[in-house]
Amino acid sequence: MFELMVSPMSFILFLTLYFVGAIGSLWVKNNNTLANIWSSAFSIAGSLWGLGLSLVIILTGQTLSFVAQQTSFSLLSLSFDVDLLSAFFVFLISLIGLFCSIYGIGYVKHYYGQYSIGVLGFYYHLFILGLLLVVTAGSGIFFLIGWEIMSVASYFLIVYDRKERENVQAGFLYLVMTYAGTACILVAFLLLYQFTGSFDFDVIRDSLALIPASTKNIIFILALVGFGVKAGIVPLHIWLPAAHPAAPSHISAFLSGVMIKAGIFMMIRLFMDLLQPVPVWWGLTILLIGAASSLLGVLYALTEHDLKRLLAYHSIENIGIILLGLGSALIFASLDLLPLSLLSLTAALFHTLNHAIFKSLLFLCAGSVIQQVHTRNMEEYGGLIKMMPQTALFFLIGSAAISALPPFNGFFSEWLTFQSLFQGIVLLDSSVRWVFILAAGALAFTGGLALACFVKAFGVTFLARPRSAEAACAKESSWSLLVGMGSLAALSFLLGIFSGHAVFVLQNIGRSFRLFQGVPTTIAVFGNQTISIGKEFASVSGLAFLGVLASVCIGVLFAVRWTIYRQQKVQLGSTWDCGVDLNARMEITATGFARSIVLIFKGLLKPSVQQKIEYDDGAIRYAPKLKAVILGTQDVYQTYLYQPMCRVTNALSARVKNIQSGNVNIYISYILVALIITLLFIL
Repeated sequence: MFELMVSPMSFILFLTLYFVGAIGSLWVKNNNTLANIWSSAFSIAGSLWGLGLSLVIILTGQTLSFVAQQTSFSLLSLSFDVDLLSAFFVFLISLIGLFCSIYGIGYVKHYYGQYSIGVLGFYYHLFILGLLLVVTAGSGIFFLIGWEIMSVASYFLIVYDRKERENVQAGFLYLVMTYAGTACILVAFLLLYQFTGSFDFDVIRDSLALIPASTKNIIFILALVGFGVKAGIVPLHIWLPAAHPAAPSHISAFLSGVMIKAGIFMMIRLFMDLLQPVPVWWGLTILLIGAASSLLGVLYALTEHDLKRLLAYHSIENIGIILLGLGSALIFASLDLLPLSLLSLTAALFHTLNHAIFKSLLFLCAGSVIQQVHTRNMEEYGGLIKMMPQTALFFLIGSAAISALPPFNGFFSEWLTFQSLFQGIVLLDSSVRWVFILAAGALAFTGGLALACFVKAFGVTFLARPRSAEAACAKESSWSLLVGMGSLAALSFLLGIFSGHAVFVLQNIGRSFRLFQGVPTTIAVFGNQTISIGKEFASVSGLAFLGVLASVCIGVLFAVRWTIYRQQKVQLGSTWDCGVDLNARMEITATGFARSIVLIFKGLLKPSVQQKIEYDDGAIRYAPKLKAVILGTQDVYQTYLYQPMCRVTNALSARVKNIQSGNVNIYISYILVALIITLLFIL
């Protein structure tokens, strides 16, 4: 049975489900209800098939490599190579795809009568199909085909709600950044082809000695920029906070939880597999970028009042945490400390999985709230825990997981990342040690700020009193939305409790790399789910955390009942309101909560303050009807990097336009000069 499941035919049928789902959704696009049923059925079926297929490959260690379509022109052959790393990302795509598809059954209904659900289903299936081709392609050309399908489909998903001007602008920005990154990726593959004579990944791996060191460094920079754009690393992140909020919420969950990991996948594939060995400075560069991305991502998230933009900035933060693990792995591999490199890579893979789960959960919860309140502005929320208790519980679980609170999954992957950084601090010389110290400090600071950010997000959204009529009239989400959110919340909890099993499997995925063949491990997992690093260097257990927390909760409840209820008479009364009626204006706002932190980092965040004052007719200026303070921040990268680049580009374009004289003879001379230069370059 296993042989059948991992056969080429089973994999082709798996991809065919998404292709049929896309075509069928477009075919029935005039009937929104039928399109919703068709799209959901095929996406759920494809996700279940993908989960089964990937789990068998991961658990049995089998691989799948075949050519689906052989052509006389070898560069256009459709070659697949599904090793354990590819299977892991297929599992990730299928897992998040399953719950986003279930969630989408009910969520897309509010688009009925506005947009075609069939068109949404078409691009949704095409997007997933492109992602699957990206992580299973066996050659550079086929990879670029999948990358293009993924990028174009995701663009149309981002601008799906095209009545909003800012959504169209976000899509345009995404498209510009995507193609800038794709250009870098294409040049990197062309350089690989120039020296190896092939786009096939296996051939490139075996022909690495033919590539000069200087060319490898250029390829590294191009790949880091190209895939870094898609991953949203600082300073290439500017499209992400705009594009993720623009898409429908279950698409936002997919973009943030999975699509940006396509860049991480190719970084791991290139830097840890195809281009090994690598110089130390590669790892140091990625480590510093990871530290900057994690810290700046959470700082900008703290300033946000738009719930989905806040979550989008946290994607930048968590990509930075993943890069901390990947950068450490590259440094240890360069210094021939392969057991520690495997530890760091395992931490990166574990946080990749965990972030996909809890970030998708948070975006789905945000979508449920926005669907009820009809705004992304958290200042219009409040008191939703009374109207949406289950959504509030799921958001609380996601908040605890992303804040790295035990016993949820985010804690254990960040703990592993800390251990890899601590190993670098202990074992490496002073020149590299300080980079690890800086990275560990950034990760610790990021964890504290993330906790503060989600205290703000949960408190302002769900606690206190409603601050708008829509929030006061909100209702709990429908069953499909609750199933999608609840399943991811349960996974966040279970992956924390049974993190030992997950680490064991992910370590085996890392050991499948040629670099780690026969390398002893520094991670030990014992029967009681205890994860141990090195010889008593550090250890942690999800079950132990669960036991301690359960004991504390039971002890507190028992103590409260024993000391209070048995000795004192409890009286209930109204809250003292200072002689006035309590109202929403007395609550702590998101602006007020974040103000002190924003002011601490005002040199970086560049806050601006605006005052809005309204008076009743004839009122004196000391008794305003409304007084509000609006606190805003600048994105320093747009202000000091991208806007100057745009001005320079526009100025150059205006000058270049002068050569467009309309004279055909001059145009022919341009072609002649270009031809001569090309011939001289070739000779």
